[in-house]
Amino acid sequence: MTEPTSTGLPRALSPSLFLFTIIYGGMVVLAGVLGNKQVALGGWLAVEAGIFAFLILVALSSAVSELHGQTTANRLVLWGFVPLILSIMLTALVLALPASPEMQPERLAAFDTILGQSPRLMAAGIVAYGTSQFLNVTIFSKLRGRAEGKMGGAGTGSVWLAIRGAIASALSQIVDTLLFVTIAFYGVFPIANLMVGQMLAKVTLSITVIPFVITGLVALGRNLDSKKLA
Repeated sequence: MTEPTSTGLPRALSPSLFLFTIIYGGMVVLAGVLGNKQVALGGWLAVEAGIFAFLILVALSSAVSELHGQTTANRLVLWGFVPLILSIMLTALVLALPASPEMQPERLAAFDTILGQSPRLMAAGIVAYGTSQFLNVTIFSKLRGRAEGKMGGAGTGSVWLAIRGAIASALSQIVDTLLFVTIAFYGVFPIANLMVGQMLAKVTLSITVIPFVITGLVALGRNLDSKKLA
């Protein structure tokens, strides 16, 4: 790990932090676009596809916390607001500009439908993103501290890394769902079924998939950083 400055950031970006930061920024923007499609999991559970990008964000912030510390992971989440807000502003600008008369009407209608999110949906996304990601980093880091205190070095092994990742991801995504669905859709239509379905999908993926993604990212990050030091 590189020596931190007084701000908590490394003096120079390590290869892992550089790579994970690039991917993180892309996933922040992509999540809103993917959320326009509902996918069927197991043939019976319908969820919005944006959860896949958000779960990658969870895995990335957890991996950065493990490799570079909680402060750096929180900074990563904070800087994630930059591409998120810029993408919203740029989308609003493009939507406001007149379309070319040569553009096919059906393509224009599809574009407006996909990207023309209401301010309420945008606000829901911003609030849910910030709250859930900071919560994930906090829980993940606190669990590491407790594991190290009780088990010493065993608390940082791959098994406990996976367990900490699963717990932090599941809890943070429950909060993410509560905030986003409530802010975006409360009063528009009954939200109970949507909320339960989203929670069930996110918790299931957090337990069955995300631990492997986090351990893989941490292993990749350590490999990249060890090559830099070699």
